[in-house]
Amino acid sequence: MAAAIEVTGVSKSFRIPHEQRTYLKEYFLHPFRRTTYERNEALQDVTFSVEAGEFFGVFGPNGSGKSTLLRILAGIYVPDTGLVRVNGLLSPFIELGVGFNLELNARDNIRINATLAGLTRRELDSKFDGILEFSELERFVDQKLKNYSSGMLMRLAYSIAIQIPFDVLLLDEVLAVGDESFQEKCFATFERFKEEGKTVVLVTHDPALLWRFADRVLRLEAGTVAAIGSPQELISVRSGDALVG
Repeated sequence: MAAAIEVTGVSKSFRIPHEQRTYLKEYFLHPFRRTTYERNEALQDVTFSVEAGEFFGVFGPNGSGKSTLLRILAGIYVPDTGLVRVNGLLSPFIELGVGFNLELNARDNIRINATLAGLTRRELDSKFDGILEFSELERFVDQKLKNYSSGMLMRLAYSIAIQIPFDVLLLDEVLAVGDESFQEKCFATFERFKEEGKTVVLVTHDPALLWRFADRVLRLEAGTVAAIGSPQELISVRSGDALVG
């Protein structure tokens, strides 16, 4: 069986601009002053694979490249070098509010997002109530999303993401926005995904989550793969510190 995700030699860098201008008048006095750039190597020669049906965690300190890696897997970023192959239908849940029109209500946003994801009208009609019920936002379905809290947006986005058929689910740590009871509902879906043989990639700072769900963990350090192994081998739940560096 082919791997669900194959990443080979992926590198990604960004240019960070720097200007020394302090005052607005300097823009008029020196309109052609050149901007200098600093290169930030976000990922360097990253290689790993995720097996079909595996719950795969990505762990590491801030700035280690976790979110950049997830955006590359989702196709939001294109790597500078290397290859990425995702086998199966992909559902990315990695940036809160992306794809939502905040000037529209939840009802319209559900229909738009589900349609763009490929659901037919009949499929959407059959899933619409389930999306609302899971999100616990029935009372607010006709309220514009610009009036939603970040937690409400997270509930709606996750509820849509899991109702759309997928083989591979990408999850960033936006679930931390939700309240504890809704997080537990999400964790229950993690168990169901494992039973159904879905492939899940979870980026998180929470070592307890990786101990609870992950089959394997990738530890990123400064954009490179420091280690890949079981969460028991790599992470200390008590301190949250990696046991390998």
